[in-house]
Amino acid sequence: MTAPDRRLVAAVQANCHIADARHARSMTLCTYLLEMRELYRWEQGIALGMPLARADVGAWLAAREALWEREFEDAAGYSPLPLAQGLVDPFDEAAVNPALVPSGLVYGAGIGRFGKPQFFLAELERDEVRDGVRVQVAGREYARDLAPAAATARGGTITVRLQTLTRLLWEKAEAWEGKRPDGALKAAFDAYGFAADARPALERMAAAETETLILHELGEVRAGRLLGPRWEAMLAGFDDRHAELVARAARDHLADSLVTLPTLLDRGAPGPLHFWFANLDGMRRELLPRAAPAYAAWRDGDDGRALRAAATAGAAHWEDVCTRLLDLHAQHGVGVGAAISVLLPASLALD
Repeated sequence: MTAPDRRLVAAVQANCHIADARHARSMTLCTYLLEMRELYRWEQGIALGMPLARADVGAWLAAREALWEREFEDAAGYSPLPLAQGLVDPFDEAAVNPALVPSGLVYGAGIGRFGKPQFFLAELERDEVRDGVRVQVAGREYARDLAPAAATARGGTITVRLQTLTRLLWEKAEAWEGKRPDGALKAAFDAYGFAADARPALERMAAAETETLILHELGEVRAGRLLGPRWEAMLAGFDDRHAELVARAARDHLADSLVTLPTLLDRGAPGPLHFWFANLDGMRRELLPRAAPAYAAWRDGDDGRALRAAATAGAAHWEDVCTRLLDLHAQHGVGVGAAISVLLPASLALD
């Protein structure tokens, strides 16, 4: 792999700073501090699990906030990327990646939750085609922003960020370690062998969960074909966070009903299935009350019959829900957020 041009790394990181400076304040304080701690760990190259000096993190955080305010918060726009063919729009992945992939690099840019632009530059570990969809797995990251997404599906390409995923898994393990509650997360950690040796278990888990993310994004691609381009237009127009969470949760369930859950059940993959349920929280859990009894039945040895039934019913149900949300968007336009928010989750849930 060819080391990335320093000017390119600097340009991508500058765009990450602009996005963070403009959107970090929208996070809850707890989430913000946790994400900043992990951004500090990444920047300093501190290994997962190594203790962090609180005073050092505090000083870095104050300096970073001052940097954002001084140089990036009021930036006129996002910087173009310097490539061999000239300056390229930072959101034009289709133009950037053909210039980088031959050198073993991969670039990502897009709009994440609540309208936050996200950018990254990383080593390209895998580049393959699955079910007619290009799948790229990114490794070591050279530039990244706050609260990065572990996987995306854009423009017919799925990208999974292994370093980001591994960090997220370690954070979950670290948080669980403090109290060790029983439940789906403990079952997942047990399935991967964390009790015997956490380090190799984390590697096994990251590899398996990379596959789960790919399956989910393949489901997203199928959902996108069913729903059409109107869905992204709707998301881009939301001004109501609750409504956006409802819509994203419904489409997540559609993707998982179409691909993720049936495939994991076919493969008899206990670790990924436990971990899928461990991550079923917030709005996604509220919209899927039948999940808990179906999961319990699977753990009790029903060979996944209840889960398969839920996935089969879910494929039709969530397509219908997403279509209803699109119809609301067609009726209300920019006011769709308020229209969706008045729908109680119970009126959309698959029970």
